[in-house]
Amino acid sequence: MEDKKFIPVFKPLIENEEIESAIESLELGWLGMGSYVNKFENEVRKICDIENSKKRDLAAVSTGHAAIHLSLLMIGVKAGDEVITPSFNNSADFQAIKACGADPVFVDVNKDTLCIDCDKVVELINTKTKCIIAMDYDIHLCDHNRLKEISKKYNIPILHDAAHSFGAYYEGIPIGNQHQYTIFSFDPVKTITCIDGGIIVTSNPAEIKRIHAKRLIGMTQSANLMYTNSRAWTYDMNEIGFRYHMANTHAAIGLAQLNKLDNIRTNRQRICKKYYDSLKHNNWLIAPSGEFDNINPFLYYIRVINDQRDKLREYLKNLGIDTGIHWQPGHKFSFLKNEKRGDLSITEEIAKQILSLPLHSNMSEEELDYIISAINNFI
Repeated sequence: MEDKKFIPVFKPLIENEEIESAIESLELGWLGMGSYVNKFENEVRKICDIENSKKRDLAAVSTGHAAIHLSLLMIGVKAGDEVITPSFNNSADFQAIKACGADPVFVDVNKDTLCIDCDKVVELINTKTKCIIAMDYDIHLCDHNRLKEISKKYNIPILHDAAHSFGAYYEGIPIGNQHQYTIFSFDPVKTITCIDGGIIVTSNPAEIKRIHAKRLIGMTQSANLMYTNSRAWTYDMNEIGFRYHMANTHAAIGLAQLNKLDNIRTNRQRICKKYYDSLKHNNWLIAPSGEFDNINPFLYYIRVINDQRDKLREYLKNLGIDTGIHWQPGHKFSFLKNEKRGDLSITEEIAKQILSLPLHSNMSEEELDYIISAINNFI
């Protein structure tokens, strides 16, 4: 790699199958929500092992943020309510809470997994707490068994933000079956992309018709009719809704991606394992290990200690290697700096250390070796 070719943090696996699927959907001429969305939902039901379930169902929406927002509305989150969420989380979660008129309450994360700290969650629960958002992070899954116990004890629903863990398993059970609500994201940089898209999984299938209406600006026309690439010209409107439906072309691309899930998952697991094995000896960084065989890694991160993170980023940039920071803590944003929070000592620490490394579903060994060699040679 003498030319120091630029290696981005993200690189979606877009091949002939995705391009051909997009062309076919465009030639069909039905660009809104239609038959491809129905097929996409059915395939996700199979992957999540809920295709014949009477206890769970799902609906596709336009983005992961839309899925979070609609889930919170289905829970009944409103003005005056509080939603506990890690400050170390994606800003989409914070914005969805505020869009409901509620307030986020920032909780710390576990120092080993960077997922929500269940002990600190309990300290923040009060009569205003309407929901707890728990997000899986990169190569780690939350302590979902403990979260279930908390949910049951305090009668507070869990919204599982599984934007990083589609296609993963928790104790042998597919992600999507652990809590009252689960959301997936299929945005441009996720392991599976629809260009943009999301899924809501609910443990109350009776809610699906209402979700269908809310994702289609409140219109009560039948989704089954739209799934035949048709529409009703008369319908009712019972409550506020949003332009949150998934487009046919996005679903068509997503279907092509789902057919590659096993290959995508295997490649990303292999890369994460090699990152860990090759970087763990460095005493100036923390390379996280994990149960790689049970996950579909979104990113691989390292924690760079002794205030060397930004120097490493610049060093790698000069070698043509892009890196990312996932994320800026919520309590650091001007918009959210006055929100209630608990002890955030771990969040404060990792915010200065966290660094996302390039992870692609089709990353070559040459690229991977180049990145690893560059990091190992930093000090």
